[in-house]
Amino acid sequence: MEQRKEMKPPVEVRYAEELAALAAWDTGKKPIGWKLSPRAVRMFILGSKTPIPWKDSELKIQKKYLGNDPLVERCIITLAGNRGLMLVGEPGTAKTMLSELLSAAISGTSTNTIQGTAGTTEDMIKYSWNYALLLAKGPVREALVPAPLYTGMEQGILTRFEEITRTPAEIQDSLISVLSDKILNVPELGEEGLLFAKQGFNVIGTANTRDKGVNEMSSALKRRFNFETVLPVRDVALEKQIIIQEVKNLAQENQIAMPVDEDVAELLASTYHELREGISSMGHRIDRPSAVMSTAEAVSVYYQTMMTAYYYGDSHMNLGCLVQNLVGAVQKEHKDDMEKLRSYFQTVIQDKGGKEGGIWSQYYEARKYLR
Repeated sequence: MEQRKEMKPPVEVRYAEELAALAAWDTGKKPIGWKLSPRAVRMFILGSKTPIPWKDSELKIQKKYLGNDPLVERCIITLAGNRGLMLVGEPGTAKTMLSELLSAAISGTSTNTIQGTAGTTEDMIKYSWNYALLLAKGPVREALVPAPLYTGMEQGILTRFEEITRTPAEIQDSLISVLSDKILNVPELGEEGLLFAKQGFNVIGTANTRDKGVNEMSSALKRRFNFETVLPVRDVALEKQIIIQEVKNLAQENQIAMPVDEDVAELLASTYHELREGISSMGHRIDRPSAVMSTAEAVSVYYQTMMTAYYYGDSHMNLGCLVQNLVGAVQKEHKDDMEKLRSYFQTVIQDKGGKEGGIWSQYYEARKYLR
């Protein structure tokens, strides 16, 4: 029987060899409960300039987070202390990816996660009960079903709380006493109901700035976190590099034997950068779409176009298909966004096509798909 791979292996599975090599190499000081030292955690996320010894050879640790290096260092130090870490920023700025990398390197697992939604309840965060066992044996530990916060405290590992501001305020505030005292009380268990967090436990939260005002965090909860703002990529060359790296990873995971076209990646990085910033490299003022013009969306647009070329075409990127996928990414919130995208093509892309020719001319010709 054919063995099927996981669609998206957790970080600790994807980079298992690197984590094992770092653990064997690591001689740095470790906070209690950590798998790796802060120095090794930093290297896992930001990469190594030179290979490290591994088995009978050497292994170069690849750079996984292409962004603000000092931000990563501050996040690691925050988690080494007793305060929670809150990553805030626009959607698609790799907050989730950074929290996964931190959790995998520090705790050995990135899957102890709470996904915040309007329907998130307190028992999804702390614990619930196996009601069949509860009826049979009463409130005993065996009948308790740990949720991610309980698991993190019991095992001394990180708990990730995604999109915390999507969660009702009263549910968010259930974290306050846990983050302050590192104790979780289960009243039903009586005297045995106090769970004291093992060292190594902490919380990494993420919140989108576009959700501000949905369920604003209370001042009391905010005080339990160090806030770090994850900004969009401001450099076109770096955005191009991220697109290439992420698409290569996706193609490899899904066995798509097709190289990444660097010219198309640069074109897409430039498009997203200019639409996000509201100004082109040639000085044109641009009406910014209300849609999220994130690097993650750019990766998705490229990858969708790649898959179309691989499965339906001749394994060459088609700019008409790229434009169609770009339309799907932009036309999500307001119908006016399509007019802004058409205007961008009629001004910026037309000028670039006239001055630079080549792929930019082809891109301009593909404007017929802006419907």
